[in-house]
Amino acid sequence: MKELPKKLFVQHSHQRCDQMGIERSQVYSKLILTGDELFNRLAEKRELIENAEPFINQLYRFVKGADFFALLTDEDGCILTIIGDENILKEAFSYKMIPGAFMDEPNIGTNAMGTAIVEKMPVQISGEEHYIESYHKWTCSAAPIRDSNGKIIGTMDLTGYSKNVHPHTLGMVVAAANAIEHILQVKDYNEELSLAKHYNDTIIDSISAGILTADVCGTIKTVNHHIPELFGYSAAEIRGMKAWQLFDGWEPVLASAAANQGYVEEEVFVNSRKNKRQLILSTYPIVDSSNTLRDIIFVFKDVKKIRKLANRIMGRKAVYTFDKIIGKNEHFCKVIEFAKKIADSRSGILILGESGTGKELFAQAIHNHSDRREEPFVALNCGAIPKTLIEAELFGYEEGAFTGAKASGNPGKFEIADGGTLFLDEIGEMPLDMQTRLLRIIEEGTVSRVGSTKEFVVDVRIIAASNKDLREEVEKGNFRKDLYYRLNVLPLILPRLSQRKDDIPILIDYFMNRISKKLNKKPYPLTAEQMELLMNYEWPGNIRELENFVELIINAESLPIEMPKEGKQIVHSLNPWESQPASWERESEDQDITLGELERQYILRTLTKYHGNISFSAKALGISRNTLYRSIEAHSIDCSKMKH
Repeated sequence: MKELPKKLFVQHSHQRCDQMGIERSQVYSKLILTGDELFNRLAEKRELIENAEPFINQLYRFVKGADFFALLTDEDGCILTIIGDENILKEAFSYKMIPGAFMDEPNIGTNAMGTAIVEKMPVQISGEEHYIESYHKWTCSAAPIRDSNGKIIGTMDLTGYSKNVHPHTLGMVVAAANAIEHILQVKDYNEELSLAKHYNDTIIDSISAGILTADVCGTIKTVNHHIPELFGYSAAEIRGMKAWQLFDGWEPVLASAAANQGYVEEEVFVNSRKNKRQLILSTYPIVDSSNTLRDIIFVFKDVKKIRKLANRIMGRKAVYTFDKIIGKNEHFCKVIEFAKKIADSRSGILILGESGTGKELFAQAIHNHSDRREEPFVALNCGAIPKTLIEAELFGYEEGAFTGAKASGNPGKFEIADGGTLFLDEIGEMPLDMQTRLLRIIEEGTVSRVGSTKEFVVDVRIIAASNKDLREEVEKGNFRKDLYYRLNVLPLILPRLSQRKDDIPILIDYFMNRISKKLNKKPYPLTAEQMELLMNYEWPGNIRELENFVELIINAESLPIEMPKEGKQIVHSLNPWESQPASWERESEDQDITLGELERQYILRTLTKYHGNISFSAKALGISRNTLYRSIEAHSIDCSKMKH
């Protein structure tokens, strides 16, 4: 705003006072705070008072003995503090110019403090320029005090007798007000810096990684609170160390940083207080304006936490619990209770049972019932992996360990399962040389990757399973005797479905409801006679065969078979998938045919119709592609000849 001539802004102020009806004979301010109101106002303006106090004292020292007093007001003109020569101060008090008195125009008329607030600029009011007559003896010089945003938060004033008026007085007041503003701005800036640092520190600490900075000599400058947690030292101890003492490979890191490059997610072995452990390291070089390397930021991530997250994303987590295991059979319930009791044991668990009895289901339930439930559950079918690859699957491999190995190497199942459970299904299929390595890992608790000499500690509970009689395999020389006894500390033998026939109706009801919902079809109602037939069947494929059969009859919307006790089925009804029986079905009437063969013919016919197209065939069968693939594999169906 352009500064108005003095007489003009005084004239404007007087006009305002006339309009407000202020009496020229008034002596005291119309508004004076006392008691709690004054206390609260002073408490509210404490920051302004504390920052202005040195400058008020300095301003007074300049005029001390010349009958002046200095005062500070807030943005409303309320006096916050006052200091001056005793005689003039005594007279000012007689006019109640005291802390709590409002010096704004509506309450005391034209004066330097109130008018400076209205005009938003430094002003000097002397003698008769004051609106009320009792203030004609004073000369007042006041300047607004602004915050860093330009908002008026108070005024600085110097008041004396009119005879002592001097233009330099206003200059002194303006200088003091500017100094207060500067201090407030610096304080605001420092607070912003402090807050920014706090934000920065909080953000860094919120990252689930250990972060430290060090110079090119390895002197550690800063550490976040995850670093002590990862290395096992206190923050003070780490600051007293060199960065190259904390991990192997300082020289390559320094060379990479000097080339203005960084490490990205490299696995390194670090020297923690307890032992060597594996972490993921990323580095970020800090260079100055002349492109000289000054510092390096190190970001360490816990391999276990990364893999735990990856396991969640990739589904390496046990989903079955004991309450999801279906069965009321007395013997079967005793097996469940025993499995619960051994869930927390660190001893070897060997689950024995025929295919389809639920060995992995029990392994997952044991894991979820144990104190390792929050850690990974990793399963490996030893019979489904080529013998040449099982070593790399179990133990992992380093870069270049063999032809076709990933450039970055790959962790093995033991590393991935660290802290949790490794389920080795079909353990009887494991090659003898791998059995030797497995035994050593179980005994020593350390593992090394293929192509590496470094060993690191792993904490893995092993649950093994087999549908073979491992004692016979030991006698044949196919399985190590010492490994068998190491794994068979806690044997868990799962009964065949034919040994728990009273559970068949429960299981059929469970699969009927679950599969019908999945396929968006109606459950097929079974008669008492049909249920009896199903209960008398031997179910050589156990629960897996029962589940597949329930899926078959839901899709077929019929039960076209009889099932004598010897485990055979006789087709006795029309083709459930067409309105008229097909030739192959008519030919099969009165012939013995197994459940599996019936399912095989059904799948084969559908695949032939759609020329081996998996997607179309699965849709026609009302099953998923994965289920169809498993059925094709189980029935040894060759789709290649069906394609055009």
